[in-house]
Amino acid sequence: MGVKTFSRGDIIFRQGDPGDCMFDIQSGAVDIYVNFGGTNEKKIAGLSAGDLFGEMSLIDYSPRSATAVVSADDTEIRDISKDEFVAFFKKEPIKIINLLQQMCDRVTKTTQDYLEACRTLYERQETGAEKDADLQARIRKFSNLHKDFDSRVNA
Repeated sequence: MGVKTFSRGDIIFRQGDPGDCMFDIQSGAVDIYVNFGGTNEKKIAGLSAGDLFGEMSLIDYSPRSATAVVSADDTEIRDISKDEFVAFFKKEPIKIINLLQQMCDRVTKTTQDYLEACRTLYERQETGAEKDADLQARIRKFSNLHKDFDSRVNA
């Protein structure tokens, strides 16, 4: 586990990169973005000292789901490799509670966003508010996927 110092604007990792470690912010701040640098860039989290990030790749071995960008000069971040993962939590058990709280917050927010998107799509489909045929086709496809998902989950 090494601590590194970063400057504002430094990129810790990019969306799609393989994940071989997670990070523990010692001081400073990091922002998390999806589609960083693109026209549909969205900041999804602002993190500070004590926060952990990048853990999903260690847990499910998937590519990075977002881009992490340092948002304060002299930000100090400790990296925790896959090999150090379990030992880290044994040494600092309160960190696992913090991580679980962060993950629960993300799941709750994602669920709320998903439900709002479904509600919006349904209302637009029902009222015919959008006249664009391509958008209507995508809304119907999403609505059908949603119905299929609901029928599998509730079966």
